[in-house]
Amino acid sequence: MHHEELAPLQRPHYGSIVDDERLSAEEMDERRRQNIAYEYLCHLEEAKRWMEVCLEEELPPTTELEEGLRNGVYLAKLAKFFAPNVVSDKKIYDVEQARYKRSGLHFRHTDNTVQWLRAMESIGLPKIFYPETTDVYDRKNIPRMIYCIHALSLYLFKLGLAPQIQDLLGKVDFTEEEISNMRKELEKYGIQMPSFSKIGGILASELSVDEAALHAAVIAINEAIEKGIAEQTIVTLRNPNAMLLNVDEELAQDYQNELFEAKRRKESNARLKVNGAISEEERDVYEELLTQAEIQGNINKINRIIAIGQINEAIDQGNPEKTLETLLLPTAKLQDVKPVNARHYQDVLYHAKAQKCKESQDESALLWLDEIQKGINGGNNNIKEAAILAVGTSVINKSLEKGDSQPILMILQSKFGLRVIPECAENYFRNLSEAKNMKAREDGNESPWIKLVMKNMYDYYYNVETEEGTCDAPGVVPKTSWLTGEEIQSIVGQVTADYNREQLWLANENLIVQLQARARGFLVRKNYQERKAYLQSQEPSAIKIQAFWKGYKQRKSYIDRLKVLQGNVAAIVKIQSWVKMWLAKRSYRKRLQYFKDHNDEIVKIQAFLRANKAREDYRTLIGAENPPLTVLRKFAYLLDQSDLDFQEELEVTRLREEVVTKIRSNQQLEKDLNLMDIKIGLLVKNRITLQDVVLHSKKLNKKSKSQLEEMVMVDKQGIKGLSKERRKKLEAYQHLFYLLQTNPTYLAKLIFQMPQNKSTKFMDTVIFTLYNYASNQREEYLLLKLFKTALEEEINSKVDQIQDIVTGNPTVIKMVVSFNRGARGQNTLRQLLAPVVKEIMEDKSLIINTSPVDVYKSWVNQLEMQTGEASKLPYDVTTEQALTHAEVVNKLESSIQSLRAVTDKVLTTIFSSLNMMPYGMRYIAKVLKCSLHEKFPDATEDELLKIVGNLLYYRYMNPAIVAPDGFDIIDITAGGQIHPDQRRNLGCVAKVLQHAASNKLFEGESEHLSSMNTYLSQTYQKFRIFFQAACDVPEPEEKFNIDEYSDMVTLSKPVIYISIEEIINTHSLLLEHQDAIATEPNDLLNELLEGLGPVPDVESFLGEGAVDPNDPNRASTLNQLAKTEISLSLTSKYELREGEDQDLKSLMIKTKRLIVDVIRTQPGDTLSEILETPATAVQESEHLKLAEKRAILDSKTPEKMKHSQSIFEDRQLPLEQKKRKIQRNLRTLEQAGLVSSATKYQEIINEIAKDIRNQRRYRHHRKAELVKLQQTLNALNSKTTFYEEQINYYNTYIKTCLDNLTRKNSRRSIKVDGKEEVKGSKKLKQTSLKYTAARLHEKGVILEIEDLQTNQFKNVMFDITPGEEVGDFEIKAKFLGVEMEKVQLHFQDLLQMQYEGVAVMKMFDKAKVNVNLLIFLLNKKFYGK
Repeated sequence: MHHEELAPLQRPHYGSIVDDERLSAEEMDERRRQNIAYEYLCHLEEAKRWMEVCLEEELPPTTELEEGLRNGVYLAKLAKFFAPNVVSDKKIYDVEQARYKRSGLHFRHTDNTVQWLRAMESIGLPKIFYPETTDVYDRKNIPRMIYCIHALSLYLFKLGLAPQIQDLLGKVDFTEEEISNMRKELEKYGIQMPSFSKIGGILASELSVDEAALHAAVIAINEAIEKGIAEQTIVTLRNPNAMLLNVDEELAQDYQNELFEAKRRKESNARLKVNGAISEEERDVYEELLTQAEIQGNINKINRIIAIGQINEAIDQGNPEKTLETLLLPTAKLQDVKPVNARHYQDVLYHAKAQKCKESQDESALLWLDEIQKGINGGNNNIKEAAILAVGTSVINKSLEKGDSQPILMILQSKFGLRVIPECAENYFRNLSEAKNMKAREDGNESPWIKLVMKNMYDYYYNVETEEGTCDAPGVVPKTSWLTGEEIQSIVGQVTADYNREQLWLANENLIVQLQARARGFLVRKNYQERKAYLQSQEPSAIKIQAFWKGYKQRKSYIDRLKVLQGNVAAIVKIQSWVKMWLAKRSYRKRLQYFKDHNDEIVKIQAFLRANKAREDYRTLIGAENPPLTVLRKFAYLLDQSDLDFQEELEVTRLREEVVTKIRSNQQLEKDLNLMDIKIGLLVKNRITLQDVVLHSKKLNKKSKSQLEEMVMVDKQGIKGLSKERRKKLEAYQHLFYLLQTNPTYLAKLIFQMPQNKSTKFMDTVIFTLYNYASNQREEYLLLKLFKTALEEEINSKVDQIQDIVTGNPTVIKMVVSFNRGARGQNTLRQLLAPVVKEIMEDKSLIINTSPVDVYKSWVNQLEMQTGEASKLPYDVTTEQALTHAEVVNKLESSIQSLRAVTDKVLTTIFSSLNMMPYGMRYIAKVLKCSLHEKFPDATEDELLKIVGNLLYYRYMNPAIVAPDGFDIIDITAGGQIHPDQRRNLGCVAKVLQHAASNKLFEGESEHLSSMNTYLSQTYQKFRIFFQAACDVPEPEEKFNIDEYSDMVTLSKPVIYISIEEIINTHSLLLEHQDAIATEPNDLLNELLEGLGPVPDVESFLGEGAVDPNDPNRASTLNQLAKTEISLSLTSKYELREGEDQDLKSLMIKTKRLIVDVIRTQPGDTLSEILETPATAVQESEHLKLAEKRAILDSKTPEKMKHSQSIFEDRQLPLEQKKRKIQRNLRTLEQAGLVSSATKYQEIINEIAKDIRNQRRYRHHRKAELVKLQQTLNALNSKTTFYEEQINYYNTYIKTCLDNLTRKNSRRSIKVDGKEEVKGSKKLKQTSLKYTAARLHEKGVILEIEDLQTNQFKNVMFDITPGEEVGDFEIKAKFLGVEMEKVQLHFQDLLQMQYEGVAVMKMFDKAKVNVNLLIFLLNKKFYGK
């Protein structure tokens, strides 16, 4: 961090408020806190710089100083600076901070802080300034520590032990971030900032005896300084009450000058603070006046400067006594000055001064106090070291004279500090004795003094008899027969070095041998090189000699070899044959070993070749018009079903069941929550009792937990879950629902036979259940076929004009949109729109308002808020009047620009997400366009595309943009809602997109938006391309790869999950509209309905004994059982059975399966060849093993996935019987024209190839379906969680209402169980109200009574009695005292009628009653409202 110092008079960035600034109270408070943080940073910088001067080392940056001081190392070093007798380096823990940098703070770091506190106590700093140890270590109050450092600096300055700390307030600059961070730290710990400006006054009051007298004396000194007269100043300084020390009258003018400058500096710094955060009341008098400590410090400063001059003058004179006298001056405050070392001080200081003059090239250079103190300390150390060495020299020499070797080693180690080796003790003694004997003199009258040289320049003398030492020459000649210290060290060092060298040679004997070997090698090479050089110089002669000799030897060898060969021809031939054989074997083994060494590579090559061949065969299988049988045979195994296939199929079935059940439970939860919304809304409006809301909440909780779990768990076993006698009935229903599912004509006609509201409910429950909410490809395919058939039926029968699709509410269109926005399509819609909708909602700066009146009113409100006066403009204006104001037009234009930008984002998202749109929506759009074009051939392409746009955008996407919270596009927490500004922004975007999709321009009331008409036209052209592309989708047969054989080759039977109530209702509707939907007498539906008989009730459906006839809750139990879901495995009643007429399609399937079994065990080029060639025993055995393996697999197959018995039996036949059956079947198929023997039955081979391809695709689709089902289930679980959060939110709200009700002194309170109680646990007496009809007529409750005149109303009496349950009333009508009729009235029904806007109701089928006034009367009389 770099801090620049500011000019002395420049104001700091923080520290004052400009006078002409108009700041609020909050801004002023914020500025005050910033000022405090800035001032504290300045004090940190002051402490840092002062400590760096004292310690002569760099401290951490100011912003990190607090953390850097916590370990106490710098504090302990500071203590060593001003109290070295108390703290030494050894007492400082982790002095290099190695442990702190490695692992952070340790509890022993607190010892450093304790050492610092003890050192301050030793010099007498008042304890009022001391921080606690935890203030530093635990960072509880770091400002207190900095405050103490400031007080210590002032105190040491007064004592003359340290320089004065600087005042940097306003002179250093910190960044905005640094100041803000420091402010947060101070606020975090809640620390009260100490007053740094009052340190001087507090220090003075703590150290003085008479505070008033001291204060008066200090004031007098400051006044005298201000006058500038040195004589008056010295008088005030010598005042005893000022308690100043070492005041010298001769230095009066120097004191005056120094103190005057110090006072001017302090006044300048005080002026920087005058406009700061400190008020006049808080300011201290010593802000501008010098304190007693500062005055003493400046006196000490002058005294020390004078003392420095005197010391340097004495050094120049060369008089040790004079030098010693100046060093002992109290004003110099030098430490450890020893008079006995005066001569050495003189020599050391003189040499130091001479050296300084030489280095600075200034002959007048002076030694300063630190340099003088350094010289004194160095001199003391020199004397100490010389004395120790002298003692050691004396002892050594005496031991040598006595011949005693024992103390030699100890003295050498302790006195000389030499590293000696015990093994060399005798050598040390012997060599030292020899050296001393060589110096021995016959004259024995030597003086007792020996001489030593310190630092190679200073002499030191030591008396071996008196054991005294001095730097002054004793006046006699020192001993010469004794060894000197240097000689002793040299001799010992030489002995040690010789010993070490000897040990080194012994330890490295091998290296020495190698060195010798290298030397010998060098000599040998040298001789060789000399010989080589000679030979090279005689090279021509040497070559001639060598050539002659080689020629001779070669000729002789050739002649000898030739003779041997000529004498052994037979043996040579045999050897040659053996050699050739050996070479061949070696080559073979080498090649074989090569193959073994590269086995992995060879396997890869073989695998690559086989894979290429397999790929080529598969391409032939899927691409060739007539794939050969040999290729087909290689891939026949793909038609087998593995364990993985069964597991995946079971998992798909399980997930599908969970998805369907979860969809149904979520739909029920959503309906109950919507009803709960209405009831709570009525409660808020005081239109319903809390009791009713609690009752519904209990039902809702029950449904959301136990009841829904029961719906999931009960009776999932299908037929096995019912009694034996009911199975046949249920099988008939399985045939019925299979027919309805696979033949969309029946349901399409049934939908239009029912009223629209009833058909919608029928679609939401039965039809979507029948197709399992399109949870797999087969059911999605069938559902789309139903939608297509129903849509074509509706267009042909109910659409008279092309615009009827837009202006009306077509049933099929509504069903398609509802389905694709439901559980299956909701996730797609969320992925498509969620990112851009969230972006619009999260843009807080986006405000779009295209209503001129609203913009005008907002503008007027803004003017009034800014001026504080009522606007003269009218508040209620028309659109035209609002547009006359330029400000309104500008704001409106700004909103239009923002609207265009946001709309472009939404358009980009929609146009780039065509592939994300559900296939079902796009296909129905295609069907809609084609059907309308077929019925209205004159319609233009634009007209048709507008209808498509109405479906794809307006009906499917637009509601999700307008209300994203209602379609799970965004996540809203329970009780949360969208802000009105966000909803208006989305509404404006949706409005523009709606106009663009339908090519409708802004006109009439929206004329003010006409500037966007060009934009709308351009956008419509983009929409037109988008709608055309959306309709370009393949047919479902191609998309889902489904044909008429699909159900016959699938692994598992289709299963639906449907409640008993839905089965009964569907049966009832089919019988009711049978004539309209199955017009032909021999229709399959008629046959199935006839077999089912009349519609059963729940009890007869389940069978006798399902419900106890004596059960008091029998009706409720039956109602619950009616909602029980069962699983139906759908099958066709008209599947092929043995002995019945053969269906050609089924026969084709059976024949293909038999052919696959045969060709897998018996090869051949054509099918005819295989069928005509008898199978071998090996082939029969292989076929038998295959059949046994299939039988074992079939036994493990789940019941729902097993094939029919006839197919199973066919596949267990022996190989030859299968071939004969194939031949019979082929003749039948050939007669039907499906195959031909002329082509060698290539047609059925092609069909098998198609089955293999479809099987592979089916597996891929199944894996994709597993992923899709899991994603759907996760989305449904999230939605369930949201509904449960809503329930919890409502429960919390109701509990709050109950708690509030309990606190009120109400007439009745409500329990959680729904029963009422009266205060004091006593039942409320059931009082009844009696009114005549005339009285109720006067109140407006009774409007009229049929067949009764108004004057007869007095003869009619109404008796209103509350029932057992809250909200139930019994109303009796009496005429002339005779009870005529009575009716049960539910208060909740009245509230529902009021909610629906029903103002008048009939009672007793004669009396017309005002609903609102009746509610008011009941509230007033029974609920005290």
